[in-house]
Amino acid sequence: MLIFFSLIALFPIVLIIMNSFKLKKYIFAAPFALPNTTTFSLIGYETVLQRSNLIVNFGNSIVVTVASLFFILFFGSMAAFALSGYKFRGNAFFGFYLSIGIMIPIRLGTVSLLKLMASLGLVNSLIGLILIYIAQGLPLTIFILTSFMSQIPDELKDAGRIDGASEYRIYSLVLPLVKPAIGAIGIFTMIPIWNDLWFPLIVAPSAKTATITLGVQQFLGQYVSDWNAVLSALVLAMVPILLLYLVFSKQMIRSVTAGAIKA
Repeated sequence: MLIFFSLIALFPIVLIIMNSFKLKKYIFAAPFALPNTTTFSLIGYETVLQRSNLIVNFGNSIVVTVASLFFILFFGSMAAFALSGYKFRGNAFFGFYLSIGIMIPIRLGTVSLLKLMASLGLVNSLIGLILIYIAQGLPLTIFILTSFMSQIPDELKDAGRIDGASEYRIYSLVLPLVKPAIGAIGIFTMIPIWNDLWFPLIVAPSAKTATITLGVQQFLGQYVSDWNAVLSALVLAMVPILLLYLVFSKQMIRSVTAGAIKA
């Protein structure tokens, strides 16, 4: 059954990749056949690279995804360390307040976010996108990491304090202990940011700031009848996520499994 569903999921991806390397007439004449010396062509990729800004879009997506992920994990882990390690008035309230962000979709505030970005002069800037994604990813990050860090014995932290370690040093020693949770959060936060179309379209739609997902959509709108270019653009958009999955698939499974066992 798992093999059957895997084949269903992989079939359209393989079909798109195969036909992106064919001449247009063979895409319809023999869609399920592998490219050969007669049908092989790179005209679609040439069109994409010459008439689109996908290289710039790739760079924008990498900058936005990496920067957003770094600050989400950095600020989220620090907040979780404070909420789990310090007992103060309002601790539970802050934890509950931050968890509200998990239940309320951030897209409901699109109009207000757009007004805020416009007032700050951050429309059509990567900084505006990064700030939105940080706000989107922090609630879940803090919620999960707080749960993990709460299970770390206080004796370990107290031993560090007795030895004269600063709170920042103790924080750095705690992070490796919640590495599975950080890995799982990083993977499941990265993919929605990379694939997001909504906020790039609303906040940063210009050619210089468009991400790869938005760039591909804009390109497809112009070359909707050029199937070679359409399929080639889709392949180029899929390649980063597929490579990341192949590289980090074992880490993702290990992180999710560890998180489930820990919970």
